[in-house]
Amino acid sequence: MLLLILIVVIALVAWALRLMEQALQSQEFSLMLAGFLVASSAAAMMTVYFLMGNYMSYIQAGPLVSQDGYVRQSSYTSTSQLAARESFPAVWLSEPAEN
Repeated sequence: MLLLILIVVIALVAWALRLMEQALQSQEFSLMLAGFLVASSAAAMMTVYFLMGNYMSYIQAGPLVSQDGYVRQSSYTSTSQLAARESFPAVWLSEPAEN
C-alpha cells in the first residue's frame, strides 16, 4: 500500500513542478496556484497515510484485560497511569458522600 501511495505522491509532485515551470515561463498566477495546490495535496496524502497507519496499529492492538478486570490499552498506557488508576478504586466513586 505504501508503494502505491508513494508512486501517486511522486507523480503529484512531478505534476506540480511541471505546472510551476509553465507558470514561470508564461507568467501566469493561476498555474502557480494550481502547482501549489497539487503539491499541497501530495503532502496531505502523506500526512493522512502516516496518521492512519498509527491509528490502525493502535486499533489492532485492542484492549487487554488484566487479572483484576481492568481494561488496559496495550502499550499506550504508561506505568504511572496504571498505578494511579489502580490506587483509586472504582468503589469510591459509587459510595455516597458522607456529610
